[in-house]
Amino acid sequence: MQQLDAADVADREQFRNAVLAGLGTRPKAIPARFLYDARGSALFDAICELPEYYLTRTETAILAANAAEISRNAGPHCTLIEFGSGSSVKSRLLLDAMPTLNAYVPIDISREHLDGTVARLRSDYPALRVEAVCADYMTLEHLPDTINGARRIGFFPGSTIGNLTPEEATSFLRRVRRLLGDGGALILGVDLKKDSRRLHDAYNDAAGITAQFTLNLLRRMNRELDGSFDLAAFAHEAFYNPSESRIEIYLRSLLNQTVSVSGRRLAFEKGELVHTEYSYKYDSASLAALAARGGFAVDRTWTDAEGLFAVAWLKASA
Repeated sequence: MQQLDAADVADREQFRNAVLAGLGTRPKAIPARFLYDARGSALFDAICELPEYYLTRTETAILAANAAEISRNAGPHCTLIEFGSGSSVKSRLLLDAMPTLNAYVPIDISREHLDGTVARLRSDYPALRVEAVCADYMTLEHLPDTINGARRIGFFPGSTIGNLTPEEATSFLRRVRRLLGDGGALILGVDLKKDSRRLHDAYNDAAGITAQFTLNLLRRMNRELDGSFDLAAFAHEAFYNPSESRIEIYLRSLLNQTVSVSGRRLAFEKGELVHTEYSYKYDSASLAALAARGGFAVDRTWTDAEGLFAVAWLKASA
């Protein structure tokens, strides 16, 4: 029998509550953050290597080309705080450009993924102070007491801001603004509006890895919540909604079926959708408006030659 510590029990209870609430409503929906268990995080890392998924390689190139300028903006002896650190691959571009960094604070909801990432960072950067936080950054109210005295620079790459509705994104930025404090800044990765065909292909890869990533949510419910989902009875579905400037991702039930989750029986109609994720796309005007609502101002933006993606430096507003 698997032993769970108190934090694992709390995480699983949070997952259970979100699943039962989300599948008990119409339309059905489960928050995207629960896609990222250890397997989900590994699958997402694989997605980032796909030829169709331009976002990661484009953002990485922007960061690599501008890391020195970003470091100058941050100044010496700052603390770098990454919200949703994953494997911290992009963070290393900044860590290499910030030799006087006070500390690096990776925040991630997946304990297993975070532990592996921290071990590798401490091996590769033995002089770097790493203060890992296993938490849901959407609800995080405080940072460890040991993180004090230095300017706080947030890092939120990967266009993860696009997974949030405009209301959620505003709330998140306001929370980040409080955590970073006066004088803080946020390095934000944003996917830009573009041709809908290119967007569609990025979320419907030929190898089917994105489909595996979405279906892994059912696998996780089976494992952690005693679910009875047949993965072959559901399909990944993703499309671009131009009127909302967003990709929409769903699980589609392929037949009329009843599934058990944590002892509760849930009915799914053939063709019924379970929403799992949005990915909003921005332009300069909508990004500036979002930043202002969240307590920031866009101070600088770096983009690639094709204008596919942007990395923005957001200053905390007074």
